Amino acid sequence: MSDGDLISELYAGCFRRLVVQLYAVTGDLTEAQEAVQEAFTRALVSPRRFAALENPEAWLRRVAVNWARSRYRRRRVLDGLLRRIGPPPAVADHSPEHLALLAALRVLPEGQRHALALHYLVDLPVDEVAATLGVSSGTVKSRLSRGRVALAALLADTDTSAAPRTGTGTGTKCATDATETGRIDVRS
Repeated sequence: MSDGDLISELYAGCFRRLVVQLYAVTGDLTEAQEAVQEAFTRALVSPRRFAALENPEAWLRRVAVNWARSRYRRRRVLDGLLRRIGPPPAVADHSPEHLALLAALRVLPEGQRHALALHYLVDLPVDEVAATLGVSSGTVKSRLSRGRVALAALLADTDTSAAPRTGTGTGTKCATDATETGRIDVRS
């Protein structure tokens, strides 16, 4: 039997049993599954040495328990640090305008969305946005410009769906096209 076959056979035979045992240790089924998966992953790193073990299931159990304990300790340290810095920041605004803005941003192409978010929401200058995204400053400026135009059109579209406009008062007519695309057909 090859080393890979031994690991596959052990996985099929003792994965559930190990998860149940680790569930008793961790108290969290997902955590137990991750710990056992990690143990099998470590066994796959050196399959020959793993195959030479006298009791591979005991080794897997020990690795999984140690991994779960380490993760628990790290989480406790992180929780302590988070308690020291205070409560999390206030949740974002849930006003209709804010939700419309977030929905419109999700529609934009990824490059435009990232450029707009980093420049306007994170308040980074164009050069830092370019460095963060790994593109030139000119590309960021172009994405910002196109993104603003697209965002304005998307947000105007949501305004017109709420209260359709029939004219601007300057002799130009705006007609909304209520198709599935949600586009606005502007005719003068």
